Amino acid sequence: MHDSLLLFGATGDLAQRYLFPSLLHLQRDRLLPDTFRVIAIARSEHDDASFRDWLRERLGDEYDSALVDELLRRIQYVAVDLGDADGMAAALSRFADRPAVSYLSTPPNLFASACRGLKAAGLLEAPSRLVLEKPIGHDLASAQEIDATLKSALDESRIFRIDHYLGKAPVQNLLALRLGNTLFEATWERRWIESVDIIVAETAGVDGREGYYADYGALRDMVQNHMLQLLALIAMEPPAAMDTDSIREEKKKVLRALRPMSPADAAADSVRGRYAPGVVDGQAVQGFKHGGHDDVETFVGLRAWIDNWRWAGVPFRLVTGKRMPSRTTEVVVTFKPVTHWLFGPGERKRARANQLRVRLQPEETIELGLMGSLAASEWAANELQPMSLDLAMLPPKRRIAYERLMIDALKGDQTLFVRDDEVEAAWRWIDSVSAAWREAGTPVRDYPAGSWGPVEAQPFLPRTLTTHNGRKS
Repeated sequence: MHDSLLLFGATGDLAQRYLFPSLLHLQRDRLLPDTFRVIAIARSEHDDASFRDWLRERLGDEYDSALVDELLRRIQYVAVDLGDADGMAAALSRFADRPAVSYLSTPPNLFASACRGLKAAGLLEAPSRLVLEKPIGHDLASAQEIDATLKSALDESRIFRIDHYLGKAPVQNLLALRLGNTLFEATWERRWIESVDIIVAETAGVDGREGYYADYGALRDMVQNHMLQLLALIAMEPPAAMDTDSIREEKKKVLRALRPMSPADAAADSVRGRYAPGVVDGQAVQGFKHGGHDDVETFVGLRAWIDNWRWAGVPFRLVTGKRMPSRTTEVVVTFKPVTHWLFGPGERKRARANQLRVRLQPEETIELGLMGSLAASEWAANELQPMSLDLAMLPPKRRIAYERLMIDALKGDQTLFVRDDEVEAAWRWIDSVSAAWREAGTPVRDYPAGSWGPVEAQPFLPRTLTTHNGRKS
């Protein structure tokens, strides 16, 4: 395990909310080496003492003060301009005394210059590693350009492209449920599965990130990475072994099997939206301020098709949006109905398809929806009602997804990170969607904040969603 972490973007929102708290949790559980150090790097003019005071204030009173003190003692601060490779080399070369993990929690337009500066500082020599946050580029061409810069400095085995969804416990449990149980292994295909829904809904808007969102939109910001990674894990063939290369090879095959979207299919298989003023959680909110960028979406619904033997004809519906009625990220696998219905017409009306629901946020749960009998003397034995089985085993401690990924990066385990050919395959499909929208003139439809998107999005949403914060019973 490497014991030196260079954290770029140390004053950013991600570092404050997730990365430093993750390090606190890992330290609390004695999972970090005794010699572990953090080099916090940003543009703000701090020295070690002022940055430690700044970070202590932002961590708040949630953590034990002795634990915070111990982490702060491990932190040194360096003010650096990532656009200045020579300046980076001069400021950071003194930290090349041991193998390090450099974590770029920065916008993608800084990846290339940061990589050149780290290389000049001697911080990318083997066995040092580099971690990059999404998004990797804006399209296939820019992703390939970034990748070429990375490969000029270090090889693929030391590049860790992070997607924090892959560090969530329910995602890993989904693999265990599917591949470790005959019940699911035997039915995980088109003959038994009717549809798959992946929903990432956020109550937050893009306040403060309008410029970024005007360039990326929901398609590039959420679908290209988080949602396609979930799709690939759900749809991949069983790997030859549960090792890094085997799993990532199967994910790549799924992404390459995605049917490119054509302009003729854009109207049927996609919908775009942008939130207008409305009410979220009882509070009035403004609409998205696009600053003249009329062709940017904060909501997208897609119907994806995987052209292979296992999934031919099964729709994968991907929906993500800002200013939704509730914050939820979940995967819903809906199975086909029983071949022949033996029960009465009343039970038929109450019948629901079997569903496997994996919820990633706000709580982490896995549920299996079945039909069962009320099984009481006052009811007939064949009077059916929906029932739900909780399949999640709660971990002893609730983990931030970044905890697992940071430990894996320090250890050099790439299993839950994204490989270069996965990124390229995902961008090829995303580029086909963008091109289809452009050629078909797919409009961006307004929807009121606090709703589940434009009216045209209804066919893309699971029937269990409602227009309120709750769900249908």
